[in-house]
Amino acid sequence: MKCALTVLGVLALATTACSGSGGNVPGAVTGQGPVTARWSTWGSAEDVKLYEKFTEDFQRRHPGIRLKLESVAKYEDYHPKLLTQLTSKTAPDVFFVGDDNIGKFVSAGVLTPLDDKLAGPDSKSRPEDFFDGVYGGAKRDGKIYAVPNDTNPEVLWYDKKALKDAGITEDPATLNETGQWTMPKYLDMNAKLKAAGKAGSIFWNWYGSTYSVINGFGGKVWDGGKFVATTDPKAREALSTLAKGYQDKTFLSADTLPASNGPSTQFLKHKAGFYAGGRWVIDSLRKGGELDDYDIVPFPSPTGDPMPGAVAASYLALNKDTKLPKEAFTFLTEFVGKEGQTLRLKGGGAVPSVKGAEQVVLADGYPKHAQTFIDVRDTGFANYPEEVAVPGLTAAINEHLMKMWNGKVGFDQGMTELQQLVQSKLG
Repeated sequence: MKCALTVLGVLALATTACSGSGGNVPGAVTGQGPVTARWSTWGSAEDVKLYEKFTEDFQRRHPGIRLKLESVAKYEDYHPKLLTQLTSKTAPDVFFVGDDNIGKFVSAGVLTPLDDKLAGPDSKSRPEDFFDGVYGGAKRDGKIYAVPNDTNPEVLWYDKKALKDAGITEDPATLNETGQWTMPKYLDMNAKLKAAGKAGSIFWNWYGSTYSVINGFGGKVWDGGKFVATTDPKAREALSTLAKGYQDKTFLSADTLPASNGPSTQFLKHKAGFYAGGRWVIDSLRKGGELDDYDIVPFPSPTGDPMPGAVAASYLALNKDTKLPKEAFTFLTEFVGKEGQTLRLKGGGAVPSVKGAEQVVLADGYPKHAQTFIDVRDTGFANYPEEVAVPGLTAAINEHLMKMWNGKVGFDQGMTELQQLVQSKLG
């Protein structure tokens, strides 16, 4: 999966004598000179470089606050390290949390509720500035515990040349604009691509793609707090279609493709008609593709009417034990505010989570239907709160589904075992 962004040994960074959060040296908050607010995220050196302009601008406007970024290269290493720091009271003042981990942090009681702060006079990002569906597991019992710092709506990139080679004359985005972009139409295109010796679609094995397909069949994943993907007839039909498609190579799993011939390579070589992903796909297209060959469309619905789509999100949270609550919140609210997101997302591969910063996505007019990113964000959903509230549940579901995609377990048996797995995790 590529997340809002996405993915990359741990960098051991020593805390400085003027760090701000629990376990720091006394005297850091005495007002004698600038204080240092620590914050953390994951990402490669290239990812981290995107924050430099924001940091420079912030410190120029707030000379009393220094920012110290503590990054962890690999996503899978990030959250375990952060939980260890929170337990030992050495965690940063502000930190990113992934959408598949946010529920765990909310349940652990280590995050500062943000409602009053976001609604207060010092806020640059009001609660209503963010679309409700994108809060996901960061909101519980009506309280906000973290704010989406940016997003990546899951869309279908399509290769016009590959479609043409397969004898497909209809344009998916045009069909969408006229209310004719349906799941049957999409599956028919995939079948024609397969018959032409190409892959129909490439998916990453994560909730964004899987649940979008289920929605496209009119199915449900969660209903009334219960996991129903294994019993809802339309959801079962969607999962069965995915399993058969993976096994006959109509669909390819990006997770299992060799590095030498990965999803981006195959898409650039016109070997697949569709590639499910976010705005981050633009980077690979610019490096090796003919940009005009590609465009985007939402996942299809049963009837052609718009439907909510999956939105990858990550969140910015405030350490409940920070010794710099005012300075830390100043950083948080400006980082996720309209001006902050506009500044740091220029040239990046994410979509702003805040209202009013859409020009970042639309400015260069690429792809042609870039507005689709905004439309999916506005009506979409981050991973279901019921799912992210259970540590490891999403990862366990994905792992089990991969066994079905690979044909290692039969469909009916796989559905039974999936329900048992979810129930065991729910307790």
